[in-house]
Amino acid sequence: MDVRELKIPGVLEFTPKVFPDERGVFLECFRAEPLEEALGHRLDLVQANHSVSKKGTVRGIHYALVPPGQAKYVYCPQGSFLDILVDIRDGSPTFGQVDYVELNGDTRRSVYVSEGVGHMVVALEDDSSLIYLCSAGYNPEREKGLNPLDSALDLPIPADLELLLSPKDQAAPTLSEAKDQGLLPSYDECQKWYAQLRG
Repeated sequence: MDVRELKIPGVLEFTPKVFPDERGVFLECFRAEPLEEALGHRLDLVQANHSVSKKGTVRGIHYALVPPGQAKYVYCPQGSFLDILVDIRDGSPTFGQVDYVELNGDTRRSVYVSEGVGHMVVALEDDSSLIYLCSAGYNPEREKGLNPLDSALDLPIPADLELLLSPKDQAAPTLSEAKDQGLLPSYDECQKWYAQLRG
């Protein structure tokens, strides 16, 4: 499995070796060892989520307050998504930076998203599926979101898509508004949490 660190620290792309034959394909979509080697700690899996989306569906920008936050390992078994990451850790050297990976049923790539990093996906075709392996269960009191249409972020959303957003995501604050309201995870708190996980 090939591992690539994206430009936002704590975000990793995993590309598996795919073994096709006349029956179909086989691959390892998740392996603990390469992830642990890259992070310096094991990913404690406590919940798995599965979403299926129509073309143009936007989910995010979502995050959870740290500690403990919620790390995610995201895999697309069918269809295709633009997986968009935003560094929203207040005080981070890369605060406000955006990166993205296309996840699809052909390359079978996965993305690991550290606690405190904003995460969003855009479905590029109908019946696209995502599996999320999560380090913490859903906690509505600590779950937060940012507006995916925040013009200041200039997210790489394809212009030809008719977007489908939840009312919650439409009403979410911009990055600037969330920062002013003290709703963002602190970079220092995130660093302390990462160190605790490695300890």
